[in-house]
This record gives sequence, structure tokens and C-alpha cells, in this order.
Amino acid sequence: MEKFYIITNYTKDGDNRITRQIKSCIESYGKTCILCEKNEKEEIIVETIPEDIDCALVIGGDGTFIQASRLLFGHDVPMLGINMGTLGYLTEVEVQNVEEAIAQLMRGEYSIERRMMLYGSVFSQGTDKISDVALNDIVLNRDGLMKIVHFDLYVNGQLLNSYQADGLIVSTPTGSTAYNLSAGGPIVEPTASLMVITPICSHALLNSRSIVFSDEDEITIQISSRKDGQIDQAAITFDGDDFIPLQTGDKVVIKKAWETLKRVPCFFCHLIDFFIRIVIIKICM
Repeated sequence: MEKFYIITNYTKDGDNRITRQIKSCIESYGKTCILCEKNEKEEIIVETIPEDIDCALVIGGDGTFIQASRLLFGHDVPMLGINMGTLGYLTEVEVQNVEEAIAQLMRGEYSIERRMMLYGSVFSQGTDKISDVALNDIVLNRDGLMKIVHFDLYVNGQLLNSYQADGLIVSTPTGSTAYNLSAGGPIVEPTASLMVITPICSHALLNSRSIVFSDEDEITIQISSRKDGQIDQAAITFDGDDFIPLQTGDKVVIKKAWETLKRVPCFFCHLIDFFIRIVIIKICM
């Protein structure tokens, strides 16, 4: 690795001290280190992301890491997370251990953990409205009035089920411990490659269970018509971002993204993953 790119959440590293420390540490090995550029809204300027980076370091919490994974989609670079948040499930390296983690990178003592991502396309009146990727989940939810939404679920073009619910969560294994878990969905091993669909407050008891699908399946969710002819108002989010309004007749096509997240775990990551999941399971029992 010769060229590094640092993405910093400056609400976590307000004085830029940790960012400067990491940049200085990387440059002490004779490597190139580039800091992300942001606009006045504190959003990363996508056009300034270098094309030839070898590794990205993300300073912040899991939310920062998830956002960075979407911004760097298509660059196919390994990502190392430095935790300045709370749980640090994805950003495992603590600040006090960051110099040793960088030393391991320089010595080539690291592994690559691949995480599946989702690719979703929103169609309104038959036209592709927007397409985006997600590391955790793509969520369709009711919008506005306290009314349930009617959803039709198609798998590979075949109608599988219809729901009257507050929403539907389409989750990756990484996202299985996020909104999916809160809605009663299963915990999935994070490096698996599959999709989980979990309804949110389904009106019918038999339709309240999660369904697990192969990563080769194509999922289509359509906002279906109501018997009374009223228009359902809904919305879709990608990893809790990009709030896009939907209404009756609109549909979303979701499948496995063609690129996986390449995450660099710290040397004790597998123990952390194991114990975190054991704790979560015990809490849910």
C-alpha cells in the first residue's frame, strides 16, 4: 500500500488532532496520505476522491463508515475504521491502538473481509427515478399519515406475497443487527451473502415473519393499489439516507451489488464479532 485516503467525521474529531496524528504516522513510512475535501455542508466532494488510492481510513463511528462505504463504491479499495463513536462494530480500531494498526498495514499483516452490499433502483411511472447502494439496508416505509401501506413482493418476477404494513426492510448480513434486528428479524453471520426481508408492523400475523433469500435473487417491491382507490404515500431510504417519496404504482428493484465492501479488520476482530453477537443474542432471549 502506497497511497492512503482519510475520511474524517469532524463532529467526532473537532480539532483535527487524531486526523493529523494518523496522517503523520502514515507519512513517516514514506507513504502518501490525502485528506477528504468537504463542502460548506460538511459533505465530501465526490469529484475530489482520488482514483488510485490503495486504502481508505475512516475516522468516526459506524455511521461514518457506512456513509464512506457508499461514497467509495466503485473504487474497490480496502477500508479500515478508526472508532470515535460508541459501539464501533464496523470501526474496530480504537484511537489508542491506531499507530499499531497502521504498522500492521505497513508490514502487510492484515486480512480482507468482504461484506455484501445492495443495489436498488426506484421506478416511478415506469421511469428509473434513482439508483443507489446500501451496506446495511434499503427500507420502504409509510410516509405522512398514520396509515399502513400495501406492498406486493416479487422474487425473480414472480409474486411471492402481499403485505399491509408500516414498511419492509431489505437487509444485508451486515445490517441484520441494525433495523432488521429491532423489527424482529434474524441475526446473520456478517460475511454471508444473502438478503433478509423483514416486515415492519405487519397487519397479518402470518405475514410478520422474515424471509431469507439467495444473493442471486432479484427482489421487486411495488406499492400496490388499495381497494378503496386511495393513493398510498411511502418513502424509501438507503442506509437511512436519500429519503425518496413513493406512491401507489411505484416499485423498487433490489439485488446484490456487483462490488463488495473490502473491510480491513483488526487482528482481534473475530473475537469482537463473536462476543458482540453473543451479547446481542442474550439480550434478545
